[in-house]
Amino acid sequence: MDGTLWDSSENVAHSWTEKVRELGYDRPEITQEDIMGIMGLTMDRIADIIFSDLLKDERMELLDRCCEYENAYLLEHGGVLYPDLEETLQILGEKYELYIVSNCQSGYIEAFLEHYGFGKYFRDIECYGNNLLDKGSNIALIAERNGLDRAYYVGDIQGDYDSAMKAGCGFIHAAYGFGKIKEAVPELPCFNKLPELLRAIIV
Repeated sequence: MDGTLWDSSENVAHSWTEKVRELGYDRPEITQEDIMGIMGLTMDRIADIIFSDLLKDERMELLDRCCEYENAYLLEHGGVLYPDLEETLQILGEKYELYIVSNCQSGYIEAFLEHYGFGKYFRDIECYGNNLLDKGSNIALIAERNGLDRAYYVGDIQGDYDSAMKAGCGFIHAAYGFGKIKEAVPELPCFNKLPELLRAIIV
């Protein structure tokens, strides 16, 4: 989702900084670069990186408070959509079933869908925050739950590729996103090229 459909890093950074200061922590500002560096990681790993100086229980408690506020903030303010996103979702939805799987907290995907009215384009969603399962397990869960016998995961970081391989599905690299992939895979230069790329690789 992050690095494939939108970039919420600036507003996530703003919301976390606001919440941390509201709770009385004397900490440096959380920057957009900080958030971009942890996009795609599971929540426990994010807490270990961003709040590494705190005890583990306190890290997770603070992250939970930040994420709760983040969901409300994004529901109101949204993020930065990649070009031609809705038009491309409409085209894709005419031929393919669309799903979202993310390592995010519960409510994050819903905030994205509700803010933009995109819920109509996606058949199902799943995330780490709902069940504490890694992305590969949740991709497999979505496939099983919806009776999919063939699927492609569009992601931007190495962990996305690894998760897709674990789930046994194909992978497309969103090269416009936050990361690189070591393996040779189909590359998507921008989201609006996805229908064309799928026509080329699905035979």
